[in-house]
Amino acid sequence: MADLGLPHRPPFVFVREIVGRDPGVSAECTTVFDRDDPMFAGHFPGNPLVPGVILTEALAQTAGIAAAPAAAKDSKPHFLLSGIRAMKFFHAVRPDQRIILRATKLAQVDNLLQFEVEALVEGKVVAAGQIVLNEVA
Repeated sequence: MADLGLPHRPPFVFVREIVGRDPGVSAECTTVFDRDDPMFAGHFPGNPLVPGVILTEALAQTAGIAAAPAAAKDSKPHFLLSGIRAMKFFHAVRPDQRIILRATKLAQVDNLLQFEVEALVEGKVVAAGQIVLNEVA
């Protein structure tokens, strides 16, 4: 897996590819959750669904990719998820579906960055909301 600029490591990296990025402003990424992932053994047996919290984390990771400046390799900022606002899930997401993840910065106050996020499958919005990241040294 290519370096995505995230502090996360497997098995907790949910972004698979960066499709596009405007550093400090927005990012579009993709992911696919493999049918063999152990989480599907219990969510739900015989009817596997990507958990909303995992989809939200993938969107937060996308926002972290968007938030990072284009600058230096040695001083990568880290962002912590500080808030989830108005996240809604419109359609079930199944294993092996390609998910487009988008994040666009709406506002920033000091070290808090607010993002509009959405996840799409086959052109249909499956989840959308706003999240807040906190930049930490």
